[in-house]
Amino acid sequence: MPEDTQPSSQSSTSECDRFERLEGAEYDRVNEFLRDRVAFTAREWAIARLCADFRTGTGVELTTIGENLPDLVPFMDDPYTRQAVYQSRKSFEEKVRKAGATFLYGAYSDFFTADELDDITYEATETARFLLEVEGAALSHESELDAEERIRAAMEDVHRASLELRYDCCPNCGERLGEDAIDSE
Repeated sequence: MPEDTQPSSQSSTSECDRFERLEGAEYDRVNEFLRDRVAFTAREWAIARLCADFRTGTGVELTTIGENLPDLVPFMDDPYTRQAVYQSRKSFEEKVRKAGATFLYGAYSDFFTADELDDITYEATETARFLLEVEGAALSHESELDAEERIRAAMEDVHRASLELRYDCCPNCGERLGEDAIDSE
C-alpha cells in the first residue's frame, strides 16, 4: 500500500485517529460488513492497519498496539497481547496472499474475460477505497494512479505469461511445444 495512507508524524497512541467513522460501532456489525466484501475479519483489518501506522525502523510496536487497542479502535473492547497482535497481523497477510493467488489463478486460467477481470478489479478498487476512507486514510490521486498503473502492468504480464504457458511452452521445462502437443490440450 502506498506510504501516504499513513498518518503524518505519528508519535503516540493519543495522536492516532483511525476508524473515527466507526465510533459506536460494534465489532460484530463491522465484522459482518467486512465478511460480505473481503476475506479478512474486523480484528485482522484493524490490527493490520495499526501495524502499518506503528511501523518503526526496528519493526512494529506490537505491545503498544495490543495494550492500547480499545483506545485506538472504537469497535475493539479488549487489549491484546503482543502475541495476539502478531498472530492477527500474520493471519491478515496470509489471507491477502491467498486472495491474490486466487485472483491471479482465475486470470491465468482464463476463467474470466478481460471485461470480467476489469469488473472484478473495479469492485476491488472501490472496496479498498472505501475501507481506506473509513480508516481515515488519505490516498493521493497520484498514489491511486500509480497503483492502478502497477496493477495494469501486472495484469498485462499475467496475460502474456498465461498465453505463453498454456499454449507455447512446457510447464515443467519451458521447452517450446510443437503443434501436436498444443492441439492435444
